[in-house]
Amino acid sequence: MVVIRSGIEQALSDRVFRSMFEERKRVFVDLLGWDIPVLAGRYEIDQFDDDEATYIVVTDETGEHCGSARLLRTDRPHILDTIFPYLCDDIPPAGPRVREITRFCLARRLKARERLATRNRLVSALVEHALCNGITTYTGVAEWAWFQQILAFGWQCLPLGMPSSAARGLSAMQIEISPATPGLLRQSGIFTPIQLMDLDRAAA
Repeated sequence: MVVIRSGIEQALSDRVFRSMFEERKRVFVDLLGWDIPVLAGRYEIDQFDDDEATYIVVTDETGEHCGSARLLRTDRPHILDTIFPYLCDDIPPAGPRVREITRFCLARRLKARERLATRNRLVSALVEHALCNGITTYTGVAEWAWFQQILAFGWQCLPLGMPSSAARGLSAMQIEISPATPGLLRQSGIFTPIQLMDLDRAAA
């Protein structure tokens, strides 16, 4: 299942999304050693986890978190324009149809094959979410090795600047999303048909 929810308060009220914040702590703080806030010693939550953040979570058949990503609006402060603007040669893409992908997270407990399948489902969910919500562009920041993998997916992805040695080799990117994107990802074995459960729309 792929579950979508917007807003930090709504997310914290749901077990699936609480487990996402716990996994973010295990990955980004415990494993990668990032110096970022941790709430109650369990949840990795920063200043961008607010009412405007959107969360996409891939679960297994029991409803446990397997992978997730956070989407940030770009017509308000976000990571690329406030923390890493120097990664871009020009002003980064922004606007109501542009979202920034952040906190792309795969559960540490997964085996290699499960990680690959979850990654593909999460990428597919990001594409489906964009097509369903009029999002035409994603931006993001990634370490060079991960950025090279993202480029190899086969979709329209371009660097926004050269990798920065001052920021651990991080690179900024721009990904264009269109009705052709699923087909491009399908050619490289990435795209997987999925069904989105948008809890915000279900509650409306």
